[in-house]
Parts: sequence; structure tokens; C-alpha cells
Amino acid sequence: MTYNLLRPLLFLLDAETAHTLTLDALGLLKKTGLLPNRAVHCAPVRVMGLDFPNPVGLAAGLDKNGAYISALARLGFGFIEVGTVTPRPQPGNPRPRLFRVPQAEAIINRMGFNNVGIDKLIENIRQADYQGILGINIGKNADTLLQNAVDDYLICLRKAYPYASYVTVNISSPNTKQLRQLQNETELEQLLGTLKTEQTRLSDQHGRYTPLAVKIAPDLESAQIEVIASLLLKHRMDAVIATNTTTARDGLEHLPHGDEQGGLSGTPLTERSTAVIRQLATHLQQAIPIIGAGGIMSPLNAQAKIEAGASLVQVYSGLIYHGPNLVSEITSLLCSRPPHAG
Repeated sequence: MTYNLLRPLLFLLDAETAHTLTLDALGLLKKTGLLPNRAVHCAPVRVMGLDFPNPVGLAAGLDKNGAYISALARLGFGFIEVGTVTPRPQPGNPRPRLFRVPQAEAIINRMGFNNVGIDKLIENIRQADYQGILGINIGKNADTLLQNAVDDYLICLRKAYPYASYVTVNISSPNTKQLRQLQNETELEQLLGTLKTEQTRLSDQHGRYTPLAVKIAPDLESAQIEVIASLLLKHRMDAVIATNTTTARDGLEHLPHGDEQGGLSGTPLTERSTAVIRQLATHLQQAIPIIGAGGIMSPLNAQAKIEAGASLVQVYSGLIYHGPNLVSEITSLLCSRPPHAG
């Protein structure tokens, strides 16, 4: 009810300003003890060797720097993913770079991995009082050449490893030049092989195994999805997140901001991402768990992703349009229909 009253006011503001104000307000409420704890412990599921209290997570992108983990944890998520983070701080693309398309319940962003860098992110994580499952989403700096991208991922993996419940390798944002080329067979083969070798070394060094997930795009052809699935299996990756934002603009061409450059999320992404999940499930045959993301705007959207083959789901744009109650609404439905373990 409160968010329904606030949303028209927030939507009068620039989208990025509203985003920051909302997170700051959550942080303040947590600090003053006025933010209730909506922790949900039902339909627990074991995925990647981790025990999730419920299958509904926060997707990367909302809390890029891990500065609001403690507050966000009180909204009922079964897990939280922060980032995308890069080795060095970077400002991202020029503003404005975040746009709402309310007529389509969509968001377009071209943020460009704006973040304070992996060292500051780790400092924020250390200061948080969150004890739940935490994913850290890693990427490359914009000025790092594609042929050197693996070095950036290795830097982030090494620093994130002791603090993450799992690490997500983001190779699918459309807002960092050439990044999506890392989904091509040759580049992906090298990247996954290198990261898997480093994961084994870090596991021995730290005495704990931190799973590796890979986040892919929704704009892949069926043949590309099949190749990616085969490489995930070959390199024994621990999970795949499907999907990131799309570059498609079907149905948005004539809407205000519908032609902005960047990645599109929200309702127009719903079916596209679910279709990718379904194809991955066919190829992976439950050997690698799938985390469903993209266009989860309602409990039924989340259930559809579970039915398509996902073991967990993540929300982001749905929170912007429907508020934090969406988390409890999804968990209520999924708690009555337990998801697949993986």
C-alpha cells in the first residue's frame, strides 16, 4: 500500500535519482530500526550445494556496490546478488542512462557497469550484517581490451571468492562494448576454462568451494544456446543465469523512451527469457541448475520460469513497478509449489 502511494511521486523523478532515493530511504529505515524483517523460510531448496531459505532472489544491478545489503535482506529475499563490479572503479556511461517505459512496464538502462570497484564492494560486504546467501556479479572494466578480459574476471574472482556464496560471471550486458562476444564459442571456451582452473586453486587456498554461475543474454540463437550449454557442461560450471537484458524493442518503437539505447527489462523480456530457460533445460537435463531472471513482474511469471526449468528466480524490474510486496507474493505462490532442486 505504501509503495503504491509513493510510486507516482517517484515516477515524477528521473529514474536514476528515484533509484538512489529509494535505496537511501531503505537504508535509513534499516538504520533506525523502522524496516520490518520480512524473512521467508519456506520452500527451501538446495542449489549449487547451497541451502536457499526460499527460491526468490534479488538480481544484480539494483545494489551494484553492496551498500544496501542489510536493508534489502529484510524484504524477504532468499538470496541477494550484488554488482556488477569491476576491478577498478568506473563512472559508467553519461546520464541520463536509465529510463522507464510505463506503458509497457519496461525499463531501459545503459548504465555501463558504473561501480566503486571490487575493493570498496568487499569493504561494504564486510560491514553488512547479512548472514544469508550472497552472490557477487563480476565483469570487466570498459577500457580493458576484450583479449585481456579474462584478467579482469580473475582479479574480481580472487577478491570476491572468500566473501561470496557464489560468483556470477557477467558476459551478457549490452552496455559494455564487445562484452557479449565473450559468449562466442572460442572466447567462452578460454574464459570458462581459465576461471574453472582458478576456482579449483582458490578452493584449495581457502578451504571452501565457492560456486561459479554464468549470466547469458536473451538474444541468442538456438544454435548459440546449444553451444553455450555444451561448454557449461564441459567445464562443470555450477549454474547459469538466464537472462540478462535484451537489445530487442518489439512493441516499444513508438512509446516515449522506447527507442533509447541499452538493455531492456520488464514485461517485454518475460517470454523471451523464459524461452531461453526452456532451451537450456532441454540441453542441460538438470546437470546444471538454471536461475531464472528477466521480466518477472508477477508470481505467475516466476512460476512459469520454474516450470520451464529454473530452480531459483531473481527479480529487479518487477520491484520498480510493483514494489517490495512482490517478493512475498512470489514466495507465497512458490511455497505452495516447491521448485526443482539443482
